[in-house]
Amino acid sequence: MLALEADGSMMYTLQALWTMARESLDVTVVALSNRSYAVLNFERQRVGIIGEGSTSQRMLEIDSPTLDLCALANGQGVPGVRVTTADELVVALRRSYATPGPMFIEAVLPKGLT
Repeated sequence: MLALEADGSMMYTLQALWTMARESLDVTVVALSNRSYAVLNFERQRVGIIGEGSTSQRMLEIDSPTLDLCALANGQGVPGVRVTTADELVVALRRSYATPGPMFIEAVLPKGLT
């Protein structure tokens, strides 16, 4: 099974990794890491709050401090790997599908990419 997640929403569902580890579930989690709450940024723009550098903008960025999602996954008992290219993602997915149990893959994207 493949589960796609984003880094912002990952912080709301981190405990699911522990369940995957405890139950030895064959789930591959790919976290698309753009270091931003993209959906909240969209809503912020939709209601007309658009000033760069504003406090509201800073509150929606999740790169200060930088999250180490792989370390968080490891802490829940799920092995994790960070990838930065499509080729690395393919290798990580193949490894995950060939290995029983859960695996966490952080796919790093350009900051703010939605």
